[in-house]
Amino acid sequence: MLARANRIVRGDDYRSVVRRGRRSATAHVVVSVVRRPAGGTPRGTGGPDVVAPGPDDPTRFGFIVAKTVGNAVVRNTIRRRLKAIAHELLTEVPTGHDVVIRALPAAAQAGWPTLLGDVSRSFARGVEKAA
Repeated sequence: MLARANRIVRGDDYRSVVRRGRRSATAHVVVSVVRRPAGGTPRGTGGPDVVAPGPDDPTRFGFIVAKTVGNAVVRNTIRRRLKAIAHELLTEVPTGHDVVIRALPAAAQAGWPTLLGDVSRSFARGVEKAA
């Protein structure tokens, strides 16, 4: 399981990454990556002492698995696989990035090695584009 520091939990953060992020797509996933700005930025809803993560903070992951992927059992299976892949990637990713992984309907039939390869390649391309 990903630690809270490694998860995107706010809807605003998801929207920001998906809208501003560099996308890289494969047949099974679309990965959006954003490099966080230096120094962090104050968040308007949490008061003046709440600061958004900066470039030295850990990379954060978010997951989107829509109903088009399958029923609840299939969606949760795909989400668990994506979380496990993100956990494996944490050791080799640079800090200071926000990543949203969106599963496409074809992900329901993809096996573990296929998803791992797709996410790894897409993430590497996204980080390259975001730099």
